[in-house]
Amino acid sequence: MKISIITVSHNSAETIADTLASVAEQGYSEIEHLVIDGASDDRTAEIVRQQGTRVSRFICEPDRSMYEAMNKGLALASGNVIGILNADDVYASPDVLSRVVALFSTPEIDACYGDLVYVDRQQPWREVRYWRAGPYRRMAFGHGWYPPHPTFFARRAAYESFGGFDLSFPLAADVELMLRFLGRHGLRCAYLPEVLVRMKTGGTSNRRVGTILRQNIWLYRALRKNQIAYSVWFPLLKLPSRLRQYAERANG
Repeated sequence: MKISIITVSHNSAETIADTLASVAEQGYSEIEHLVIDGASDDRTAEIVRQQGTRVSRFICEPDRSMYEAMNKGLALASGNVIGILNADDVYASPDVLSRVVALFSTPEIDACYGDLVYVDRQQPWREVRYWRAGPYRRMAFGHGWYPPHPTFFARRAAYESFGGFDLSFPLAADVELMLRFLGRHGLRCAYLPEVLVRMKTGGTSNRRVGTILRQNIWLYRALRKNQIAYSVWFPLLKLPSRLRQYAERANG
């Protein structure tokens, strides 16, 4: 079973070498690593060409957003299963993709996800926040729950049937896609209760209070689009779990 990993980047010279190494170190052999760069003007392209020993295809051209770049990757992906690994993320261990593929060996599974750890950008060995996703329940979407997108994998057939990232959702297209796949279309989903990805802090979706507020507006729209019942208080309902993420540790 081939697994396609899509990495999108833009001026990611500071972090992308770790991402490339993380994929290259995976013990699973049937990996297609696609790197889609938005015409970076730093050393990103040079690093990919020099250190991307397991990169199957590298595209470097302008794009309008990271979600458009992800859609480019989806159009190129030939694997049975597809995952997204951002240019400042790494897999938590060399056997992550082996464990993911093992889940998909069961035909009853259409998608899966796991846990994620945020780490300090300058000291990546230091954990900042542990996102323990927990088992999937459709009704939880309306109360502010969703899986960590970098840990989300789905069969290519699901993308072919239900589409890629909706570019009309500039701040939450990843969440909208998971709502569409799991909540609206009922893909059969498995939870792998282990840390799959380590993410450096400072991503575009969690930098500023204003961005978070706008993101919540887009989440409301995603819920309505996919006909999922929700509480108007779901941003507040997320707070207890968010606080636990800062209190817990992955080895706790």
